[in-house]
Amino acid sequence: MRANRSLRHSHARGFTLLEMLAVIVLIGIIGAIVVTQVGKNVDKGKYGAGKAQLTTLSQKIENYALDNGTPPHALEDLTTKPADASNWQGPYAKESDLKDPWGHPFGYRYPGEHGSFDLVFYGQDGKAGGDGYSADVGNWQ
Repeated sequence: MRANRSLRHSHARGFTLLEMLAVIVLIGIIGAIVVTQVGKNVDKGKYGAGKAQLTTLSQKIENYALDNGTPPHALEDLTTKPADASNWQGPYAKESDLKDPWGHPFGYRYPGEHGSFDLVFYGQDGKAGGDGYSADVGNWQ
């Protein structure tokens, strides 16, 4: 009986250090790939959300204009009543509506070059110009 036990233990072996390191390296590589892909999808989602938010904010500006006769002079006029808005029915927007998904303010110009007002989503970089997820989108496009 003792001979059987010692024979069984001599054939049982664990993983070598080299095998364990190989598995850890493979898990690290797969993890890096997954994180990269998820990061790209997050940026894509934020860019799409910013474009949708641009449309919604543009509608809120138009609601303000319907009530007061002209679009607001500044986006902050959507959240707090300005002195020259005699028929202000707001607030038309929340403070958080005035920032894009990356936390940058939307560009706004009244009077606009492309219509009664221009509203611009600057994308990921928050600056004019750019391409990819940093491309600008205006309410006139």
